[in-house]
Amino acid sequence: MSHRKSVPAVNRLLAALPRKDRQRFLAGCEPVDLAFAEVLAEPGEPVRNVYFPTVGFILLTTPTERGANVEVGLIGDEGMLGASLLLGVKVWPLHALVQGAGPARRMDAAQFLREVGQSRALEGLLKRYLYVVMSQLAQTAVCNRAHVVEARLARWLLMTRDRAHSDEFQLTQEFMAYMLGVRRVSVTKAARSLQDSKLIRYSRGDIRILDGGNLEAAACGCYSADKATYARILK
Repeated sequence: MSHRKSVPAVNRLLAALPRKDRQRFLAGCEPVDLAFAEVLAEPGEPVRNVYFPTVGFILLTTPTERGANVEVGLIGDEGMLGASLLLGVKVWPLHALVQGAGPARRMDAAQFLREVGQSRALEGLLKRYLYVVMSQLAQTAVCNRAHVVEARLARWLLMTRDRAHSDEFQLTQEFMAYMLGVRRVSVTKAARSLQDSKLIRYSRGDIRILDGGNLEAAACGCYSADKATYARILK
């Protein structure tokens, strides 16, 4: 799905824990490899495991009334899948699909809740992360409603780059249309515009970001708002 630079296999959320808490938590995790297109969660199904990606990343989608799915978030090494357990809700709220294959840490849901109960540092960190997730979901809802396809596509490419740790990845137009909840012709037009502006190079599913700074300028403000929220709350 993507071509990555060499990056350390670490989850940044867990890395923010005090050493003692982090070591104890990691001792209860199981290393797993997330496979591309693997479904990790379906809305309404019970949460049996939580995931902390270290290199791979997970796409969150929600269904529309037309039967399609629309992207509402990405989870990479900055976060986790399963934070809703902190609210006492033990069913998945969203569809979760592996978009970028790679290693992750997995923990049984019951053990995860025990660990949270035993570490105030972990509980505080994850509650702040849950606030960030809720804020980002709200931002995405506004983005999908109010912003043009080109700006949304630019934002989504930047989000993918950040989590893939690479300026190069493979995405078909069909997949991008699926993620943005628009017709393929709309994605074709938006991708062509970004390419004509020399912000990306796109050919047969291969995407390379050529100018990240100006691509960010072409994106809606939701991208920078999301990053600012994460930095402010999880500093």
